[in-house]
Amino acid sequence: MYLDLHSHSVSSDDSRASVEQYLKWIQVLRKRGNTVDGIVLTEHRKFDYDKDYSALASQYGVLVLKGSELDTRYGHFLVYGVTPALTRELNFGDVRMDARALMQAARHHGALAIPAHPGRFGIGLVEYMGQGEEFTGVGIVERLNGGSRPGENERADTLCQERGYLGTGGSDAHLSSHIAVCLTQFQAEIHREEELVEALLAGQFRPVRLAETNRGAPT
Repeated sequence: MYLDLHSHSVSSDDSRASVEQYLKWIQVLRKRGNTVDGIVLTEHRKFDYDKDYSALASQYGVLVLKGSELDTRYGHFLVYGVTPALTRELNFGDVRMDARALMQAARHHGALAIPAHPGRFGIGLVEYMGQGEEFTGVGIVERLNGGSRPGENERADTLCQERGYLGTGGSDAHLSSHIAVCLTQFQAEIHREEELVEALLAGQFRPVRLAETNRGAPT
């Protein structure tokens, strides 16, 4: 399965794309020969318990899962498998939360928190590691981010190579035409947030660019 693990709809404060606009654009991408099986909505500093996208997902034949992107004092983190217990323990709007506490709490409650765009200049995990901070709970990072500037994904590559981290891919889309430019290819079938967490923990995945999913592209 090919899933975009990082996207933002109008539920985030800086996105201009609705979920349906994303799903419509995915139909265009599919007609061009690309494979996009689903997206994860990682809205900023929140988790949308009240939003149900199952009807849209069924209408367009695209898996739609929900997660969060949280600000911490050590950069942004993508959280998958969010549970009510996790949101009770942590204030998702707290932009100064300790990333280590987030990772620990996420795992305690069956979720998983991984660093987003770790190579991003100024706010990525690489910056904080360069200042001497250690993050022993990290085993997976977002290696391929569609919104990165030149050099940032390369820094994430170096981080993964040096630390032995596994890497995911996500578009970081805020506009409909940006969805799925980067994805994560999974060996497992995924239909629910819990299965996404299980697949990430199993480690059978890799980051890819959209062109790599095209049926006409060389393997």
